[in-house]
Amino acid sequence: MPRSSDLKGLLEFVVKSLVEEPEKVSMNLAEQEKGLVFELRVSEKDRGRIIGKQGKTIKAIRRVLSAAGSGSGKRIFLELVE
Repeated sequence: MPRSSDLKGLLEFVVKSLVEEPEKVSMNLAEQEKGLVFELRVSEKDRGRIIGKQGKTIKAIRRVLSAAGSGSGKRIFLELVE
């Protein structure tokens, strides 16, 4: 069963690998009734890189997080916030 800190590290690695300004990447993790919610913040110019064409990149990141956290029994959500 993966710990939430492991999932946060995975998300941080993936996102910082994609963006031009990795120093501006920040995230919060909230454990809510519905599951684990990752709130991701990136610079304005990197938002498009994270979302990708037709949302394909962020969907892929969400799938990776869900697969990595599948043993936890909790749903995992990723929100890109401004």
